[in-house]
Amino acid sequence: MAMSYNVRFWDIRERPDRRKAFMVRWTVNGREKSESFMTVGLAESRHAKLMTAAREGEPFDEYTGLPASELRAIKQRTTWYDLAHEYIDQRWDRTPGNTRRTLADAFATITPALVHHGAIYPEPRVLRRALYSWAFNKNAWTQEPREEWRKALDWLKRNSLPVGALAEADVLRRALDSLCRKLDGKAAAAKTVRRKRAALSEVLSTAVEKGYFAENPLNGLRWNAPAVSEEVDPAAVPNLAQVARLLAAVAQQRGRGPHLEAFFGCMYYAAMRPGEVIHLRLEQCHLPETGWGMLNLSGGVITAGKEWTDDGAVHEVHSLKRRAATATRPVPIPPQFVRILRAHIKRFGVAPDGRVFRNQAGNYVDASAYGITWARARKYVLTRTELASGLAKRPYDLRHAGISFWLYSGVDPAECARRAGQSIEVLFRHYAKFLDGVREQANRLIEQSMEEWDRVSLGGAPTG
Repeated sequence: MAMSYNVRFWDIRERPDRRKAFMVRWTVNGREKSESFMTVGLAESRHAKLMTAAREGEPFDEYTGLPASELRAIKQRTTWYDLAHEYIDQRWDRTPGNTRRTLADAFATITPALVHHGAIYPEPRVLRRALYSWAFNKNAWTQEPREEWRKALDWLKRNSLPVGALAEADVLRRALDSLCRKLDGKAAAAKTVRRKRAALSEVLSTAVEKGYFAENPLNGLRWNAPAVSEEVDPAAVPNLAQVARLLAAVAQQRGRGPHLEAFFGCMYYAAMRPGEVIHLRLEQCHLPETGWGMLNLSGGVITAGKEWTDDGAVHEVHSLKRRAATATRPVPIPPQFVRILRAHIKRFGVAPDGRVFRNQAGNYVDASAYGITWARARKYVLTRTELASGLAKRPYDLRHAGISFWLYSGVDPAECARRAGQSIEVLFRHYAKFLDGVREQANRLIEQSMEEWDRVSLGGAPTG
């Protein structure tokens, strides 16, 4: 926060065409600030109050334009709960439903920890539910919270710490430590902790913009987050033969099984994310009778939950991950998978909107449903050792398997990253163990070329 004594005032400006017609104007270190009032008396009173603060030697904040005494008072009045609630309000309209739900979960975890020392609500599950389902869900604000939630939130409003307290390292550590535990006291997943910490940091960054802090209090704080292992475990990645066995086991199941063979095939042969597979439409598929085909991906379907979307729908259609709304990603697919997709479309047709995959009612394929089918396939065809190792435990492991097979086959890592829809940095971070094999293969090729040229220097001739 930058404070300055360089404060200048202008005369009150009248704008007859405005509801608040009288404007108080001043500058702090050259930055113009203003406040508008409905009557000239209110404007004159505010003007005089600001001038008095300046004459008495108070510094003014360059961002908010307020004198130091007012800024201190605001910091004491505004609590962490107020700040987080305001953040949700301001960001809601430009945030997708799935992110709204993620933020609510993060703030519902953090907020009970940022209360006055010794304050403990007797029903923590009720408090957590009140925060998650009402306080940080703007869609719920059109109705009053249920009685038990209202009592919990009233308690929280009384006990929530002022924003200024978050400048203290011990307070911040208390909040960060709360992210590491579930409500039942068990350790939270490291990725969940990292995601919630990012949400806390984002709110504190807005607090900097509002003039509460000179910089984000998390900067420089010594706190060790749980280690996150981003590398794909080779033990969980099936090889080509194992994938073939699993897909065959899917196809042999009654009900939805035959329909999901090509669904899971998309995750492996095109390394697609599940949401991208659910979104796939016939017009995105180039499936020739012979040779390689092409899938031109353009987005994905995310399960957000009807409580978090603007239209009450369970699902949302998003653009490709970290891409512009109109971006596409062409992914070549091998002839054997072209045949599988062609056979799928011939047998099952497509939905009225062109979707290649749908459930029995014609709606989006549900993650819980295809998860059950996948679990059965693993149980049917994998050996006891393979099951115990966690091989292909999740359908998403098919995507990992597809990317790792491309790398194993010698495809350039940059092309692998492009096809997978991720950055080269992410590829190297996630597939380091598989890249080791690529490097060894490259080293062998370089060594072979060097040996050939050594023979040239001894009077022979290079072979290529």
